[in-house]
Amino acid sequence: MVISIKPKKVLNLQPLHQAVPVTFNYNVHFTTGLFRLDNPLLAQSLAAGGEQGVQQVVAVVDAGLLQHWDGLLEQLAAYAQRYREILTLAVEPLVVPGGEAAKNDRSLFNSIHQIINQAGLCRHSYVLAIGGGAVLDMAGYAAATAHRGIRLIRVPTTVLAQNDSGVGVKNGINAFGKKNFLGTFAPPYAVFNDFDFLTTLEERDWRAGTAEAVKVALIKDPDFFDFITTNAKAIANRDLEAMQQLIYRCAQLHLQHIAGNGDPFEMGSSRPLDFGHWAAHKLEQLTDYRLRHGEAVAIGIALDSSYSYLAGLLSYSEWQRVLATLKELGFTLYVSQLKEQLQQPNHPRCIFRGLAEFREHLGGELTITLLQGIGQGIEVHEVNLSLYQQAIVLLEST
Repeated sequence: MVISIKPKKVLNLQPLHQAVPVTFNYNVHFTTGLFRLDNPLLAQSLAAGGEQGVQQVVAVVDAGLLQHWDGLLEQLAAYAQRYREILTLAVEPLVVPGGEAAKNDRSLFNSIHQIINQAGLCRHSYVLAIGGGAVLDMAGYAAATAHRGIRLIRVPTTVLAQNDSGVGVKNGINAFGKKNFLGTFAPPYAVFNDFDFLTTLEERDWRAGTAEAVKVALIKDPDFFDFITTNAKAIANRDLEAMQQLIYRCAQLHLQHIAGNGDPFEMGSSRPLDFGHWAAHKLEQLTDYRLRHGEAVAIGIALDSSYSYLAGLLSYSEWQRVLATLKELGFTLYVSQLKEQLQQPNHPRCIFRGLAEFREHLGGELTITLLQGIGQGIEVHEVNLSLYQQAIVLLEST
């Protein structure tokens, strides 16, 4: 007997199209003495959040900061007491290691979740992150993933955090030996740049953040690069007024790009703000994070600028000006890890592995920003490794 089974008719219904326009608004404030009792800026910002009653706050504080501001926790407690009708510290502040240690130790991320859970915070409460960019990244990731998003207030305390990482929409931690492998796009509730915190930075941290300003100036604003070049010596000598101007303009350019470039959450593969970063991220890993992020970015900028020169995109005089400015700011532009396993591009210790990892992080298509002039970036989707090897040799001899 042959049994015939009549195939069912394929059902295809018309898809339901959904569009969800979302607008994010947040302020980046510039101030001094943020936690002074006579500075109501932070309290006023929380009061403007639209919630009734006293706002619950969990503070996460960079341990490195406390080495120079040992009274900060007491000042924070006094501030909460002064403005107790607006905010309260739900628990004692959580003190965490600064630098990449904050992003490499997942137990710190878990600790914030545990505190939020045990304190019974709702998603309209606040995580107040105070510290360098790595601490802000880690605390921001924890805030974004608790209750699908608790409000995050960032208080960046380093140059790099105030002009770059602290003002944007990204949060994350490191995993599997890769920079920012885990993370979210989640805009903060507000950012408070307190310039007083810059006065006690170590030399390396004062300098490191200026690399991000050089980066954004080179790809977007030749006048800003002129300012940096003209004031490089003053900035290197810790001129606070020059640094304040650098931070303000750099933050402004970053915010303009995030809001006006049409891709704030990086759905595509274009990431001009990561100029110099494919090598920087790999160098951080290759040096076991002994290189500060900004120090690695400076080397990455020098490398990509040298490649741009060798590729005929950038003139000799412009290339020399880029390197001279970075050196005037105090950066070293070569480390031995650049040449490690250089003839084996797929070796995990080769700098060129950074290209593959960068491509993965972008979403599949390699997109590298190079320079075709001061203030003018250009995107390419393939590179010549031989030319990059020559660029490395140039940096070694410069």
